[in-house]
Amino acid sequence: MDTIQEGKKIATISYITIIGTIVAATMNSDAKNTFAAFHVRQSLGIFITFFGFGYIIGYFNSWMITSAFWVFIFVLWMYGFLGALEGKARLVPLVGPLYQKLFKGIN
Repeated sequence: MDTIQEGKKIATISYITIIGTIVAATMNSDAKNTFAAFHVRQSLGIFITFFGFGYIIGYFNSWMITSAFWVFIFVLWMYGFLGALEGKARLVPLVGPLYQKLFKGIN
């Protein structure tokens, strides 16, 4: 319980833009809070997915494809952000386990 309360601030900050993710990762580098690290990995994955695939999807001339992508990213972000606020370490749907695996070095 103490780990969650101590890491809640850092975890929440990590979802506030990519800058927030970098700041949260830096803040957690000294604290080494596992709850915060979990959410830093999730938010980093969401933002990298947004920037990486967003650039590619921007070339499609279909509003349906781009809208679906925006909704998907927003749902992932909201799911992770609310989990951080509630003090829960829930993996974001579909890609959460991949993010934890790819960014396991962030602790």
